[in-house]
Amino acid sequence: MEAFAYTDINAPLVERCRLGDRRAQAEIYKRYSKAMFNASLRITGDYAEAEDVLQEAFLSAFRELHSYKGDSSFGSWLKRIVINKSINCLRNRRLSLVPLGEQHDAAAEATDYGPEPEITSWRADVVRRCVQDLPDGYRVVLTLYLLEGYDHAEIAGILNISESTSKSQYSRARKKLLELARQHGL
Repeated sequence: MEAFAYTDINAPLVERCRLGDRRAQAEIYKRYSKAMFNASLRITGDYAEAEDVLQEAFLSAFRELHSYKGDSSFGSWLKRIVINKSINCLRNRRLSLVPLGEQHDAAAEATDYGPEPEITSWRADVVRRCVQDLPDGYRVVLTLYLLEGYDHAEIAGILNISESTSKSQYSRARKKLLELARQHGL
């Protein structure tokens, strides 16, 4: 079996950005701004804050482009900046994770409420609104885990919490999301 080397299709564009090419920067912005805005909006829950985070993230990325080593895709590197800036935005709003009770058994909690409804049948706009209505701590963990694809160990590192707290927040977020969905008739 032959091994293939990973090549980032944006590498030439990134190199031009490193040289200060404004057109290359505009093209990178055009390619990534919508996805990065959506990632930030899912975390911050606020349109204006997500716009601010997006601008700060791109400025920071272009300023710190020398630290991008190319060992992952440029999009992944940029997304990490956006997520960190989004979380910092929440921290500035005094993000407080819902306190953990005594001992937590995520598996037991998940079964207490019976089977989950088929999420794909929900209307996207209502689900989006329900996610936005989650408390910040729940929304951040749910977004990072479910939508951004981070595992609980990574989330724990990003948020500076324990892995069990991340699992607990995710489990509680799912329950709260189901509760909100039921309130909206889903």
